[in-house]
Amino acid sequence: MNHICDHLGEALDSPKCIAIKNHLNECGSCQKYFSSVENTVKFYKLYDVKLPSEAHNRLMDFLGLKEE
Repeated sequence: MNHICDHLGEALDSPKCIAIKNHLNECGSCQKYFSSVENTVKFYKLYDVKLPSEAHNRLMDFLGLKEE
């Protein structure tokens, strides 16, 4: 949740982030999607996966985690 609010430039207690959190608490589809993204990032970091740079860039783009 922190990453989403940071990406939006919002504090965790802002109305926008509270609305997103409330939606995530109620929407099963979004919960599954959010969980899959969190797990992908967690495993990617945990196992220090070595990917070709093109694959790495595609994954980061897909997850909305472009490196600056």
